[in-house]
Amino acid sequence: MSSLMHTGKETQENKIMSDRLTALSPHASIITLNVNGLNSPIKRHRVAKWIKEQDPTICCLQETHLSPKDKHRFRVKGWRTILQANSKEKKAGVAILISDQVDFKIRQVKRDTEGQYIMIKGTLHQEEIMLINIYAPNTGAPKFIKKLLTDLKEDVKNNTIIVGDLNTPLTSMDRSSRQKINKEIVELNEKLKQLDLIDIYRSLHPEGAEYTFFSSAHGTFSRIDHMLGNKASLYKFKKIEIITSIFSDHSAIRLEINYKKKAEKGTKMRRLNNTLLNK
Repeated sequence: MSSLMHTGKETQENKIMSDRLTALSPHASIITLNVNGLNSPIKRHRVAKWIKEQDPTICCLQETHLSPKDKHRFRVKGWRTILQANSKEKKAGVAILISDQVDFKIRQVKRDTEGQYIMIKGTLHQEEIMLINIYAPNTGAPKFIKKLLTDLKEDVKNNTIIVGDLNTPLTSMDRSSRQKINKEIVELNEKLKQLDLIDIYRSLHPEGAEYTFFSSAHGTFSRIDHMLGNKASLYKFKKIEIITSIFSDHSAIRLEINYKKKAEKGTKMRRLNNTLLNK
């Protein structure tokens, strides 16, 4: 009997230790998806179930269509921290969900009153992070994003990750029609370059021909949902993939980040600097 009790105690201790290791893991995942509305209870249930199945560290949603008075209706067990920017009308709307399993300390939040973007600053795994979740309007999206990045340029650092439905294919490869990009997109790409921001998917999949949205009106596929990051952080972006969604007309994007890799790189850089100093 005592042996069984001892085994049970060890199992419980192992579980506690496992939970602690999960919380302190140097890996993190960010997932983004345009959910195309969360006002239906059935839709909220399906999205919550999907988030639990994907089990991301951070989940970013666009087009929640929740008004300020209805935002409390969306809850996901295991992701108690939900930060939202909502429009007074049932349109646009963005949300960032943070897993209970990680130690994410929030320092600052900026919300757009029209529900087009939300920005959070804080620390994840003791690393600084600045995350912007954007839902760009259907018309004039490149100009909107360019202006937003200009307004937030003082906040955009090496630790910045921008996700969301940008309603913009950044290159001709992001359209199944291979249509040439227009002047506004060219100017947006120039702004991204000025801020040292890169398209993470295109950086890891230079020849990739995957898309996140199908336009039934035009009969074309496009990649208008994106994850952007600072080029100095490319080495810690481990994997990025596009995931088909069955309850939205958009596909999701999932990014895996390895924070431990940064520490290893930093150690090598310090050794290199010390070697140079000793010469």
